Amino acid sequence: MNLKSYIREVADFPIKGISYKDITTLIMDPEVFSYVIEELYLRYKNKNITKVIGIESRGFIFASALAIKLKSGFIPIRKPGKLPYLTMKQEYKLEYGTDTLEIHKDAVNKKDKVILIDDLIATGGTAIAAIKLLKKLDVSIIDCSFVIGLSYLDGLKKLSDYKIKSNCLVTY
Repeated sequence: MNLKSYIREVADFPIKGISYKDITTLIMDPEVFSYVIEELYLRYKNKNITKVIGIESRGFIFASALAIKLKSGFIPIRKPGKLPYLTMKQEYKLEYGTDTLEIHKDAVNKKDKVILIDDLIATGGTAIAAIKLLKKLDVSIIDCSFVIGLSYLDGLKKLSDYKIKSNCLVTY
């Protein structure tokens, strides 16, 4: 399936010079959305994944659906102030600013085998911040998956520096 044909590109969003890859046109088609989840499922079905970690906010869409299919738990990594219990924080740089991610301190433990899911990897800042949070919790990160990878921004290369395997269903 040609997933690129279901991804809308929006020029100059959220700021001038950014070509935003909009996945809402992909997930509104039930066959295409199911295809994406099935592709991710086939990659992880025999890996004994205990938790699927989704990065706010679009990562939740794919991670929660995959967690159900894998019969695993779903754990959100969120922006500051969104989680009600004790959290750990990690600041990171975006291609157009800075932000912070949080996870509940008791969300995962050493026995968990997790995968990290997000809709897109660009510079890698968000994914690396999530990896740093998970490493602080001493959890085994099996892999990272992204629906879209922007290869010209080197985020995937940066993940390899952390010795984390990763993959993308679509690459630009």
